[in-house]
Amino acid sequence: MRVWVCGLVAGVVAIGVVGGGGFAGADAGGPEADLAYHGSVSLDRGRIDLRVTPRNHGPSAVADATVRLVWSAPLAARQELPDGCARLGAREVVCRTGALAADGVGEQIGLSMRLRGAPAEVTLEIGTVWNGGVVDRNRGNDQQRVLVLDTGDPYYF
Repeated sequence: MRVWVCGLVAGVVAIGVVGGGGFAGADAGGPEADLAYHGSVSLDRGRIDLRVTPRNHGPSAVADATVRLVWSAPLAARQELPDGCARLGAREVVCRTGALAADGVGEQIGLSMRLRGAPAEVTLEIGTVWNGGVVDRNRGNDQQRVLVLDTGDPYYF
């Protein structure tokens, strides 16, 4: 799996350099799909618990996609990430969604991480960085921003 993660990081970096991240919303011809992310996130004394479930509202299937998670505060230096996820910087993690059937729900992505320090609040930005070449004309439901207070309570998105 390490080889895949390295390839994912290189692919995401190339997309960022060449396409400025707009690749996910390209309006070129091709199959159309509508990606969305729902889940919950909590913050408790610098510990983050995040659950994200990708969904494809269709009409076409998506072979694979990559969701980017960006935090307003830096992550701790050492993190244990699940297979299919890679750290891209001090505040950024990307995870693959796997195949998403048309009008289908993907497997939940679960992350338990630590922030550097214990901020009273953080903002999480969620968005598609790569969508497997499909056109997503409804970008409003795959780009979200969530304010998370250090209460230990889950915030749903």
